[in-house]
Amino acid sequence: MRVLIVDDEPPARERLRQLVGDVAGHEVVGDAGNGEEALAMANSLRPDVVLLDIRMPGMDGIETAHHLNAMDEPPAVVFTTAYDEYAIDAFEARAIGYVLKPVRRDRLQRALEHAARITGKMLGELAPRSRRQHVCAMAHGELRLIPISAISYFNADQKYVCVHHDEGEDLIDDSLKSLEDEFDEVFVRIHRAALVAVERIDRLEKTGGGQTRVVLRGDNPEGEDLVIARRHLADVRRRLKGDSKA
Repeated sequence: MRVLIVDDEPPARERLRQLVGDVAGHEVVGDAGNGEEALAMANSLRPDVVLLDIRMPGMDGIETAHHLNAMDEPPAVVFTTAYDEYAIDAFEARAIGYVLKPVRRDRLQRALEHAARITGKMLGELAPRSRRQHVCAMAHGELRLIPISAISYFNADQKYVCVHHDEGEDLIDDSLKSLEDEFDEVFVRIHRAALVAVERIDRLEKTGGGQTRVVLRGDNPEGEDLVIARRHLADVRRRLKGDSKA
């Protein structure tokens, strides 16, 4: 089993590396000091298991786990933490283990053995249900984290989804349907290939052809891409009035 260690404290990473080395059939393939680095390494190294701290600067372990779970072949996540109050959050993040610090060899071994019995397919079916605060994009071989609050809209672009955000555009692997399911409180579908952030909508206006389009705050020069399909128009209007999604 290939193991990735994630902890913001170097002594903790070294301690885990030593403990994993004592467990037959497991090898440490890398270690990371924060969530963003962990996601980049997981994408390139494809570990079977991630030993993940929870309290870290920037992206914490809980959100990191949600991003790991969204991978095509997600690794098993075992949280290693000094705090026991995160157990419920860990369960919601679909962790298969929760080991309290100081980590004992026998507890870590049991968690790793349990991880070895969980297949990638089973982990993929345990998709996260709580909402992430970022989406991940790969640009020029580097991982980019885009805050949900910075996104104006998503639109399907062949086999990828394009994220239009404050800093530009990026392609992501998430499907439009999975994004709609996860962020339905924040985005509204306007046609089969686009989701728009409700708070970014300034108004609706008629086009020359009698259709209705979304105008974003600050206007949107690509407004032709934001024409609302007739079947979604009532829902968009309802969301703009502040009504919850049916």
